[in-house]
Amino acid sequence: MSDTAESRKFDVPAYVHELGVQARAAARAMGRAESCAKNTALNAIADAIVADQDRLKAENHKDLQAGRQKGLDSALLDRLKLTDARIEAMAEGLRQISALPDPVGAISGLEYRPSGIQVGRMRVPLGVIGIIYESRPNVTADAAALCLKSGNACILRGGSEALHSNQAIARCIEQGLGKAGLPSTAVQVVATTDRAAVGELLRLDKFIDVIVPRGGKGLIERVTGESKIPVIKHLHGVCHTYIDDYADIDKAVKVAFNAKTQRYGTCNTMETLLVAASIAERVLPILASQYQAEGVELRGCERTCVILDNIKPASDADWDEEYLAPILSIRLVDDLDAAMDHIDKHGSRHTDVIITENLARARRFLREVDSSSVMVNASSRFADGFEYGLGAEIGISTDKLHARGPVGLEGLTTLKYIVLGDGHIRT
Repeated sequence: MSDTAESRKFDVPAYVHELGVQARAAARAMGRAESCAKNTALNAIADAIVADQDRLKAENHKDLQAGRQKGLDSALLDRLKLTDARIEAMAEGLRQISALPDPVGAISGLEYRPSGIQVGRMRVPLGVIGIIYESRPNVTADAAALCLKSGNACILRGGSEALHSNQAIARCIEQGLGKAGLPSTAVQVVATTDRAAVGELLRLDKFIDVIVPRGGKGLIERVTGESKIPVIKHLHGVCHTYIDDYADIDKAVKVAFNAKTQRYGTCNTMETLLVAASIAERVLPILASQYQAEGVELRGCERTCVILDNIKPASDADWDEEYLAPILSIRLVDDLDAAMDHIDKHGSRHTDVIITENLARARRFLREVDSSSVMVNASSRFADGFEYGLGAEIGISTDKLHARGPVGLEGLTTLKYIVLGDGHIRT
């Protein structure tokens, strides 16, 4: 996995086809792998990542330097950077996944039918998962870990901006697989930056069972448009926080500030703040002062601009924008229904939050807002597989079929019917 595709002088279609053949063979071995072998691999990968921390940072530094030379913005550079804390978080995510129950082989709903047979459902791996992602090298470890634990093989294609980081992590994964006696081809990290490799992967329906894109809207639109393989995706994260007129002010300020400023370049960061008009004059000046002290640019509707000085008027386009930057749109709404109407029209079905002490309104919001994560009195930044107890996530799905929200182990498996009989025949 350490050699680059370019150094081996081969054509991309043949290379990608070879990856598919190897992944399909590895998927059979992973499907029958025992939990202890998978857990051994995960813990060995975690140990290798910690042991190789200095080398990982050195390789990551090459990517950061190249990114600055290419003019990558601060949000992308932040997503690309591997700090000591992020490297330790990668290792901890692997260990957490190893400690989770293995979903493969679990049988549910086993019942006797009038004929005497027993019918149930067994959880099984999807097979081969192709993952196409940008910038964040920690995705390489997270994706590999979730695929391994759920008994799948995977082909990982990271962005060119993280090539050195991803290949360094790939070497740690290879070490861990070897220590567990699992095939090294269970995780294959594409070793070429040629964009043609993405197109070839999307046509590899003979070998790949599902594609998961993680990255910007352009990447996900391309994958969705070109793929011959089912896709688990979300296009973008236009997340809202609605401060209801029954909100606790201190609680609302704390949550809304965190939802925007804890980290800017993530899909679960709040991009639009909705505030009940009756409470706006009490809460907005406090929040605006904190946001502006943090360097957040505020853009408001007409009624917001009356309350707050020195903010920019919001355009129609702002309500649909995923900034991934220290910019926030603010809109005053008359009531809960108006807030939910705005979310329905402008939201991306990712994560939406209500701040309220009114239980009836909280329940309405939970029931009626059609998003993959809906929260009460909590920051949207919690919409994350690690925070949900999944150990890590392979992505967040805003689709409604198969998997929705953060996709962890269970989302990378499917169910098949099983029938148990004792010489039963149908009459």
